[in-house]
Amino acid sequence: MKYRGVLFDLDGTLLDTLQDIADSVNEALSHLGYPTHGVEAYKNFIGEGRDVLAFRALPDHHRAATIVTRLIEHINEEYSKRWANNTVPYQGIPDLLDALTIRNIKMAIISNKAHDSTEMMVSKMLVRWHFEAVVGALPSVPKKPDPSAALQIAQRLGIHPTEFLYLGDSDIDMKTAIGADMYPIGVLWGFRSADELLAGGAKALIEHPNDLLTFL
Repeated sequence: MKYRGVLFDLDGTLLDTLQDIADSVNEALSHLGYPTHGVEAYKNFIGEGRDVLAFRALPDHHRAATIVTRLIEHINEEYSKRWANNTVPYQGIPDLLDALTIRNIKMAIISNKAHDSTEMMVSKMLVRWHFEAVVGALPSVPKKPDPSAALQIAQRLGIHPTEFLYLGDSDIDMKTAIGADMYPIGVLWGFRSADELLAGGAKALIEHPNDLLTFL
């Protein structure tokens, strides 16, 4: 198969956002009087959008919709202050994006992070590279693992879904890729384990960004 496009997840795949997310949520939890979590715990909280992140961060008996909504508001406020404090591209990602650009491989990003936050982060952290589409969570499009957004990106780029490599760090990403008929590749430098990626349907796992080039 000749692959013409790469669809990337954002958090845990292109950018290491873990510390800034953990700091923001912990500050929001503290403001509301709830216990905080160690940074590693957030690896299992992230991936399905900010509403799920807030729900998982709260204690079991304090997850009423009104409390989740209040926590989300505080998370949004805190994250807007500190999202760039520690967030950087993972080691090797700039080299990979350079190599894909040289090869004229079309690149796009899909995330369950809010759309405006996704666009802002890409414009600041990944400004050196051209992405044909940058899509975050929108009310009009179901979140991953629903494949709708991935299929819309493929249509926009004029590339058949089977000609895409899909790179992500969670089972959500692998299920999205399979649903969209793209080739699912799990990254081992992100937030989730190899076992989760394989259980989610990953057809390959890579340890370093440039390992992706072997599929081209």
